[in-house]
Amino acid sequence: MSSTRLCIVRHGETDWNAERRIQGHVDIPLNATGLSQAEAAARGIAGEKFAAIYSSDLIRAMQTANTLGGVAGLAVVSEAGLRERNFGRMQGMRYEDIQTLDAIEAARFRQRDPYYDFGGGETLIAFADRIHATIERLAAAHAGASLLLVTHGGVLDIIHRRISGRDLSAPRDFTVPNAALNRIEIDTNGWRLLSWADRRHLEATLEQSAE
Repeated sequence: MSSTRLCIVRHGETDWNAERRIQGHVDIPLNATGLSQAEAAARGIAGEKFAAIYSSDLIRAMQTANTLGGVAGLAVVSEAGLRERNFGRMQGMRYEDIQTLDAIEAARFRQRDPYYDFGGGETLIAFADRIHATIERLAAAHAGASLLLVTHGGVLDIIHRRISGRDLSAPRDFTVPNAALNRIEIDTNGWRLLSWADRRHLEATLEQSAE
């Protein structure tokens, strides 16, 4: 397979991001900050050529993707395989509320137990399998081209771990900012990281708003 380059963007901020609530599959729209971040990300990719733009079908990702697609001159293709992890009954909870759960359940969450499904959600293993399969399918369908993907923090976490070899249950030691640009390359030799968490476009927006 010829090399496929992917620019992968986490959606802009939502109110639940700001409140540190677990969103999962709950369909929360962007807030005002998130809309500005999406516009900044669109400026960040301006002038680049992409064969297609795919987005998670959740509204926070689609809003971000539609802004990017307008600049890239592409219609957004909805892709449910790029959805965030399903956190089951944890969805809607604030991270600080996790400590109020049953001690064993709270520990399994904190320790990133790969076999824990949050009561009807997805295990980390099932989630990782879904993301690996989706990314490889899209890369193979556009071999030799460049793709723009809009997705979620948990999805980018899985992608980074796939490339770095970091275990699913290991603590995260890298950042996944809203609306940052993350670039990878995929071919028959595997997945490679080109750049991660590029926020220069966001910093420029902050500087302009401060003037």
